[in-house]
Amino acid sequence: MTEDVDVVVPAPLRFLLPGRDRHRGVRRMRFDPDATVAHVVQAAGVPLTEVGEVRVDGQLLPLSARTRPGAVLEIGPVPRPQPVPSGGFLLDVGLGTLARRLRLLGLDAAWSNDAEDADLAARAVAEERVLLTQDRGLLMRRGVPGALVRGSRPDDQLADVLDRFAPSLAPLTRCTACGARLEPVPKADVADRLPPGTRRTFDDFSRCPACGRVYWRGAHARRIDELVAAARRR
Repeated sequence: MTEDVDVVVPAPLRFLLPGRDRHRGVRRMRFDPDATVAHVVQAAGVPLTEVGEVRVDGQLLPLSARTRPGAVLEIGPVPRPQPVPSGGFLLDVGLGTLARRLRLLGLDAAWSNDAEDADLAARAVAEERVLLTQDRGLLMRRGVPGALVRGSRPDDQLADVLDRFAPSLAPLTRCTACGARLEPVPKADVADRLPPGTRRTFDDFSRCPACGRVYWRGAHARRIDELVAAARRR
């Protein structure tokens, strides 16, 4: 009997495998009597955050189960949509544009351009946020509630997150700079901060109570409307 274990990966997750294994969607792993199903799956390159059901020789087993020599592990993708955790989203340093777009749609999306991996993992747990990242190693930290974001372009990344979580949208209600909820503000209270053309043309304004940034429907309104419409269609 062979001492190897075959890990069968479905098409949506095959990009996580080494190039030589992607076509077949199977990665052969050396059997380890001490390894759990979870260990084998992650050793094959698939973070547990991306895994739904796992069957071993056709039998549905928990991730804590052990494998056996010659076993075939079949991975199922995580079901979509998933509920958004109560704390909202937390994005790693490489997803700043995605964070701004999520905020534009009214979603709670925390982000910092200098957060360390350990801090992100701890914050996700402490604040009950789902950590959005393209770093598999970060998702493989024990206990991190996360999701691997697909796509190299912000449009594709946004589409993936909206498809995976199907969150309720509240466009133009959050500050795109810091994520706080915007509050209506009288024009007179911010008039001294407005360009002359804006002061003459617009009457409705919002202000961020956290960072003080002022918002109005300006030259980018059409682009914003298109982004919101596309998100709602998805």
